[in-house]
Amino acid sequence: MFKNLIVYRITQGWAPDLQAAEEALAKAPFMECGATQEKSIGWVPPRGEAHGALVESIGGQWIARLMTETKAIPASVLARKVKEKAERIEQETGRKPGRKESKELKDEAKLDLLPMAFTKQASMWVWIDPAARLLVLDTASQGRADEVVTLLVEALPGLSVSLINTQTSPQAAMAHWLKEQEPPVGFTVDRECELKSASEEKAVVRYGRHPLDIEEVQAHIDAGKLPTKLAMTWDDRVSFLLTEGGQVRKLQFLDTVFEGQKADAGGFDTDVAIATGELVKLVPDLIDALGGEAETSMAQPGGEAS
Repeated sequence: MFKNLIVYRITQGWAPDLQAAEEALAKAPFMECGATQEKSIGWVPPRGEAHGALVESIGGQWIARLMTETKAIPASVLARKVKEKAERIEQETGRKPGRKESKELKDEAKLDLLPMAFTKQASMWVWIDPAARLLVLDTASQGRADEVVTLLVEALPGLSVSLINTQTSPQAAMAHWLKEQEPPVGFTVDRECELKSASEEKAVVRYGRHPLDIEEVQAHIDAGKLPTKLAMTWDDRVSFLLTEGGQVRKLQFLDTVFEGQKADAGGFDTDVAIATGELVKLVPDLIDALGGEAETSMAQPGGEAS
């Protein structure tokens, strides 16, 4: 549970109502793609139990799960099908299809092929901390995150959110930590980073499983290369990769998190309690390490900001 984090701040105006949230998500349950449907998206019970609740509250933390199913048709297969249709028209009429007709043939070919296409499913954990006013999405894709935010702000009356915006940009902070060898309090810098030049060449230097407290790294920064990714550990409990956009990736809970846990302890409630118990402390510490929050506009239904 939780391999990536994209974190949003929820506006003060939203009044959390668990039952209302459950009823809202129940209006958009996940259903598998129909025969000629390319994509389906909807909510599934996070516990994995049929007909279970769509929003679970564990220790005051709300957990939901969004499921997406897509059908993919290889471009070569679609092109071959379109070519066959075009050749058939040419044989029957003696003319080649024009641009508009070719587009129609492509749409027609896609409808023919979709019932035979393989489906692919992917799910995303959605965590709402009503007390801290945080929305956290388990994805590394900003595009997918935007899609989920749109669904949520349209479904939950009064909800508006914005990406966490910090006083110091993650890139500037990472550059400082590497150059001065001064990680923020409570954090350590690990052995992975990526540095990218802002010049036209876009030169990239990557270090993996390599000490970063070396003059070579500092020289790259002096030469104008800036960090786009940096591996860090928080409180000897959680390791992760911080990106220039403030996203957290490759999240991993370390052994110290599980000390005192029974060997057979587990299950949904335990997993949620452990994960959110660590992250409710990590997220604010990381925000503080980046200079604290800056004011920003809130996302409204329809993608507008206020």
